[in-house]
Amino acid sequence: MELIKRVHANNIVKWGKTHSDVIVLSGDLTTSCEVDGFRDAFPDRFLSMGLMEQNMMGFSAGLAREGFTPMVHTFAVFMYRRALDQIEMSIAYPNLPVKIFGFLPGVTTPGGASHQAINDIAVMRSLPNMTVIETADATDVESVLELSNAVDGPVYIRMVRGQIPRLFPAKDKTILGKARILSLGSDITLLTSGICTEESQRVTELLKDRGIGVQHLHVTTLKPFDDHRVSEALAKARYGIITMENHTSIGGLGSCVAEMIAKFGIATKLIKVAINDTYLQGASRTFLMERYGIDIKSLLRAIESLLGEKVDITEADLTTSRLDSFFNENQQEAL
Repeated sequence: MELIKRVHANNIVKWGKTHSDVIVLSGDLTTSCEVDGFRDAFPDRFLSMGLMEQNMMGFSAGLAREGFTPMVHTFAVFMYRRALDQIEMSIAYPNLPVKIFGFLPGVTTPGGASHQAINDIAVMRSLPNMTVIETADATDVESVLELSNAVDGPVYIRMVRGQIPRLFPAKDKTILGKARILSLGSDITLLTSGICTEESQRVTELLKDRGIGVQHLHVTTLKPFDDHRVSEALAKARYGIITMENHTSIGGLGSCVAEMIAKFGIATKLIKVAINDTYLQGASRTFLMERYGIDIKSLLRAIESLLGEKVDITEADLTTSRLDSFFNENQQEAL
């Protein structure tokens, strides 16, 4: 599996060369949010706003009213906790095209409760006019500037950073409002987002080898959530549906799916593999995923619960399972 460093850093500089309307704002986290390259390339279109997130949101709204496309960067937790009123009243209410990039969501930071955005999707989904996107890999990150630019209104993008995997072919760009079908099957429908997609794929390959069919969809657009192929996949599940996400069980992907199940009257069981209604401690990503139940072993337990029996997959199988050869053009489809 290919790993790529600082994908957003490279992508936003390329974007800036052909989009002179873009103004990048940083909440004193320029390098941490991978916009130091943009700062150096376009110093007249870069604003370091300091640790004043409320002011940064209000300022970006003013820029949008003057015809610019503001791209606001800071850690996700500082966006929706510190500046929610400004996001709602200055940006979402007037439906301004401000693009909000929130980094280090959920367990991707060891910083503890003060730095872990575990319910940001729930908050941002609730805002009228707001589009919500979550990235999982290099292809998602490379796609988000074009995706967000296509939306005539505010967009919240949950970002991964640093060294990230290439899960999907670079030429198969992410499409707004469309899930990726990663595998086909009629026993269980599995929907994953963000870092949980990479985690889950090791299980789905092992299940296939044991004759258990999983229809696996990777979800990038969390609002709007109206992809008809998602609803069709939900209706096909023989044993039930599982969602897996780096977010609390309230208001995120699992809630999106539950709402769709209710809308279409789908009579099936739903298990949410998500952070339960709790704050997290500070620790490594691997430790936190296992401790708070969003790792591969938690997913396997959910699968066994739906099937009503143990699956012949050992911890050694999970440890040795790799994604190096998982993706090729014949195994996945970008919808």
